[in-house]
Amino acid sequence: MTSLASATERVTPRVPAAGSTRLKLTEIFLSLQGESTFVGCPTVFVRLTGCPLRCSYCDTEYAFHGGLWHEQADVLATVAGHGVRHVCVTGGEPLAQKACIPLLTALCDAGYVVSLETSGALDVSAVDPRVVKILDIKTPASKEVGRNRWENLALLQPHDQIKFVLCDRADYDWAKSVVAEHRLTERHTVLFSPSATQLAARDLADWIVADRLLVRFQMQLHKLLWGGEAGR
Repeated sequence: MTSLASATERVTPRVPAAGSTRLKLTEIFLSLQGESTFVGCPTVFVRLTGCPLRCSYCDTEYAFHGGLWHEQADVLATVAGHGVRHVCVTGGEPLAQKACIPLLTALCDAGYVVSLETSGALDVSAVDPRVVKILDIKTPASKEVGRNRWENLALLQPHDQIKFVLCDRADYDWAKSVVAEHRLTERHTVLFSPSATQLAARDLADWIVADRLLVRFQMQLHKLLWGGEAGR
């Protein structure tokens, strides 16, 4: 059995066979959830390797490459060893790996509160309905606005959440128009977050208050506590 507990362990990556539940992981760690409506909850993060997007503000570029292959059973055992009820599957872009779908279902079957952080560029229709999807709509300044899969909005459930990472005033105005056009706040919690290196949090807060938007302002709690330290 391959343990994920030791960051020093390395194995030679192999491409899994079709239908395999093996996953390529960058890391598994216990921390506080820093975003979404679960902010502040002790959470196990399962970070899958790889992403087809290259957002201008990405803070997890270390997850684009590398990683190790692990059996789903080993991932579940490692998650269980942390002893908390919240699990967040993230990346990179976790849905870029087909084995992410059965992992999400297995985590739900095990009784966890499961969230999925996804760019929204890939089809979410196969995601287990028990999973809380945190769907990140890409803004113009992200440089990946053309990758938004708008069909995903119709696939979301009331418990799912929609996130916008905003880089400037133009992004804010664009996001406001998207929220209004799709009436997103009538069906979901909508999260507005400032890109840490591009937009002052105070400015975004002031804009939301001035416009009386029914969105939730959020900052990344983990960065306030631990900076950009990986695995925190």
